[in-house]
Amino acid sequence: MSQDRQYKLVSELKPARIALPVIIGLAVVGWFIVREIDNDAMSHIRFTWNSVFWIFVAWLCMVGRDLGYMIRIRILSEKDLTWLQAFRIIMLWEFTSAITPSTVGGTAVAVVFIHKEGISVGRSTSIVLATSFLDELYFVIMFPLILLVVGGDVLFTTSLQGTGIALLNNLVVVAVIGYVIILAWVILVGYGLFVDPKKIRKIIIWFFRLPILKRWHKAAVKAGDDIVESSNELKKKPFMFWIKAFTATFLSWTSRYWVVNAILLAFFAVKDHLLIFARQLVTWIMMIISPTPGGSGFAELILGRFISDAIEADPEIVGSLALAIAIIWRIISYYPYLIIGASIVPGWIQRKFVRQAKKR
Repeated sequence: MSQDRQYKLVSELKPARIALPVIIGLAVVGWFIVREIDNDAMSHIRFTWNSVFWIFVAWLCMVGRDLGYMIRIRILSEKDLTWLQAFRIIMLWEFTSAITPSTVGGTAVAVVFIHKEGISVGRSTSIVLATSFLDELYFVIMFPLILLVVGGDVLFTTSLQGTGIALLNNLVVVAVIGYVIILAWVILVGYGLFVDPKKIRKIIIWFFRLPILKRWHKAAVKAGDDIVESSNELKKKPFMFWIKAFTATFLSWTSRYWVVNAILLAFFAVKDHLLIFARQLVTWIMMIISPTPGGSGFAELILGRFISDAIEADPEIVGSLALAIAIIWRIISYYPYLIIGASIVPGWIQRKFVRQAKKR
C-alpha cells in the first residue's frame, strides 16, 4: 500500500464526518421523544447517588472493553506496540467504526493505523485479520450458547412484541441473517488463515468476477493476497498465543455487554441479568446489517425494544422508559468515541503524514 493510498484513506476521516451519525442519532432521539416517550414516564428515572454509582460502573465496563482491546493488540503485535500506541490505535479504530456503517466498520483503515505506529504493512494486515477473526469467533461461539441457556422464545419475545415496523416484528430473522454473515466470515477467514490460503484466494477472486461484484474485483484480489501473507505469519504462532488473544477478546466484548445491566441498575431493580446480557449480544449481531454509521438509530430502536421486559412499570410507560435507557446507553457506549476520535485524528494525520513527508 503506497504512502499516497494510505493518506487518502485516513484523510477521509475528517472530524466533520461525525455530523452524519450525530444528526441521524439526534433525529431518532427527537422522533422518540415526540412520538414514543411519555413525559410522565420520565418521572420514574431519578438521578440519585445510587444512579451515579451504577452509571460509573457502566463507564468502567466500557473502560474494560477498551482495555481488553489494548491487551489483545499488544499480544498480537508481540508487545512491539506500547500501551500508548495501543490506546491510540484503538481510539482511531473505534472512531472509524463509529462514522461508517456497521457493514463497513473500521478495519479498512486499521492496517494504516497500526503500520504508522511502526509495524510493517504485512504484520499490520495479519493483526487486523486476526482481530477480525477473533471478534467474530466470539459471536459465533456465544450466540448458540446464549440460545441454549436462555432459550429462543424468551430471547426474542418482549412485552412490546407486535408493535412497531414489520422488520422489528421478526427480530429472530434479523439476528439469524447477521449470524450467518458472521459465521461465513469466520469460516472463510479461518480456513484461509490456518488451512489453505491459496484456495480461499482463488474462491474470493472468482466470486468477485461476477458482473454484479466486478467493481470490487481489485479490492478482492488485495484481500486474497492479504490472507495468503497473513497465513504465513499467523500459522507460526503457538496455541497459547491464541488462548491469550481470545481471552482478551472475551474480556473486551463481555465487558461491553454488561453496560446496559449497570445502567438499568441505576434506576430499576433487575431480576434477570443474563437475559439482558443476551439481548445486548443479539443487538450487536443484528447491527451487522445496519446501513447507518455506527448503527445510529437502528441500535437505539432495537435495544429499546429488547430491554422492555427488564423494567417493572406500568405497561403504558414501559416503552418510553426502555427507549430512555437505550439513549443513555448510546451516550455512554458510542458518542465518546466520536469526541475522542475527532480530537485525535487531526494531530495524528499531521504527525504521521504531513511532518514525515516534510522530513523526506
